[in-house]
Amino acid sequence: MTYRVIQWATGGVGRAAVEGVLDHPDLELVGCWVSSAAKDGVDVGTLVGRDPVGVRATTDVDALLALDADCVVYSPLFADRAVMERILAAGLNVVTPLGWFLADADDPLGPVATRAGVSLHGTGIHPGGITERFPLVVSALCGRITHVRAEEFSDIRTYGAPDVIRDWMLFGATPEAMGASVMPTVLGGGFGQSVRMVAGELGVELDPELRTTHEWAVATEPIDSPIGPIAPGTVAAQRFRWDGTVDGEPVVTAAVNWFMGEDHLDPDWRFGPEGERFEVEVRGDPGLLVTFHGLHPESIGAGLERNPGIVATAMHCVNAVPYVCRAAPGLVSYLDLPPVAGRADARFRRTR
Repeated sequence: MTYRVIQWATGGVGRAAVEGVLDHPDLELVGCWVSSAAKDGVDVGTLVGRDPVGVRATTDVDALLALDADCVVYSPLFADRAVMERILAAGLNVVTPLGWFLADADDPLGPVATRAGVSLHGTGIHPGGITERFPLVVSALCGRITHVRAEEFSDIRTYGAPDVIRDWMLFGATPEAMGASVMPTVLGGGFGQSVRMVAGELGVELDPELRTTHEWAVATEPIDSPIGPIAPGTVAAQRFRWDGTVDGEPVVTAAVNWFMGEDHLDPDWRFGPEGERFEVEVRGDPGLLVTFHGLHPESIGAGLERNPGIVATAMHCVNAVPYVCRAAPGLVSYLDLPPVAGRADARFRRTR
């Protein structure tokens, strides 16, 4: 069966998702929402640097919802719950990297999806994969588990989203401004779901509040970045940590390390000998450590051209579409789905 897909937004994740849908043998791109008038009416293939595909981007929400589509891959910069409700109420399944990783029985979107006979699924990379899917999968090899950690180590110089880096991540801001950052709360919404999912599946009852830690380092010399030189004395690296605790002891941890490189930082933070990576660690009997390489670009230039982490975020959404379309209605986490897999390159796929 071929599932008809609408792509919602064409930022970094959205462009990669369009490519993923076009290349997926079980999916057909039938629509695409864009926020800017400059993109309205442009062929979606042209927007992602490919040949025209016969689907034009539009700012017309009503026109998209009237299409005979099965699923929306929803990836604007921030989620608009009102728009999400309209999409679900129109009878369209939704896959998104913007939250909803853990099915919440109190979320009002659940009844909306159930009444419409569709599903809402959150997935991605970190959170949305590295933080819950892989820790739980490898935890099956362990007993007497005492701690689970999922952690990212990334060079933000390869992230080609200057507005996000400057206005939301607050790189280049003063330490005083960083002290009022909303990012621990905004990010904690997603990472907190991951922490609670892992804890719940392990049979752990966490303390009511997660322990949140946010630290930063400043530049000691000018550092080149996607937002221009980061001036000495302003923020050039950040660390976030969300600990799910039991009686104050960390049991499940999600953590992020975002640096503008490793030079000229105070404190003198480093990624360590393994460089950029994602790690999943389970302490138990036995304990194990899994390191993911390949989800970071080979160079700053390559990352600004096509960042593997952004592509992986998009592909986790795209590959989930057929499974979500077949799922029971309502909010569904990856625990509610069979194992999601990618698809082989066209030259290796068997004909049907």
